[in-house]
Amino acid sequence: MIRSVTSRHQTIADDLRSQISAGLIKAGERLPSEAQLADRYTVSKPTLRSALAILQGEGLVEKVHGRGNFILPALHRVTYVGGALSIDARAATNAAMSVSIRTANVKAEGHLSALLRVSTGALLAEYICLTQEGRTPHSLARVYVPQDLVPTDAQEPSASPWGDDLGAWLAGPRPPLAEVREKVTARLPTSEEARTLRISSALAVLDIERVTSDSAGRVVEAALLVLPGDRADALFTTSCTTTDERGTNG
Repeated sequence: MIRSVTSRHQTIADDLRSQISAGLIKAGERLPSEAQLADRYTVSKPTLRSALAILQGEGLVEKVHGRGNFILPALHRVTYVGGALSIDARAATNAAMSVSIRTANVKAEGHLSALLRVSTGALLAEYICLTQEGRTPHSLARVYVPQDLVPTDAQEPSASPWGDDLGAWLAGPRPPLAEVREKVTARLPTSEEARTLRISSALAVLDIERVTSDSAGRVVEAALLVLPGDRADALFTTSCTTTDERGTNG
């Protein structure tokens, strides 16, 4: 019996997805009510909702409380380009994207203290960057910088999707940046992230933790990035040294 229910909601999701792909149901249109769809497919409402949850997780359908389920427009994908000290994220972002930045002063604690190697209670500048295409969020970046590295002229870094203008913005003179360490994890979003990014809690996200250090070994930035799996990619390129090059340099 469990296999039958599972198979049925997958079949319904496949059928609706095919109609969306073929343009039979267009972006912005509201689907029939859940009761009407359940009658059409001769299934219970819980089974029908399971089918819709699949499409919501894929970014094809958005459920608006009190209004129903709507077909979302096809999403452009943004690409986070990692593995470098100078990241031109804007080149990997569609021109239609806009970035808003919100700032605050916070105290380091827990995981942030460990990432930035500062004591609990140390003052940090927080920069929250939200990238959107129209009204659709594409990524969320929370960037933290020790307060003593924030320029005294109070000029904010330019709004970029990943808060990656750090090198040209830190208070100077500074030792040059020497290392960027990035950890990528696939996970489900928190309830706050799901609300901010307007995604289903069942949609996997890429969690990128970026820590930047200077040549003196000080951590100057920690960034926590959340990229919805249906609209963002992460690209890492490694340059390999050949045997001949190693022999020449040695």
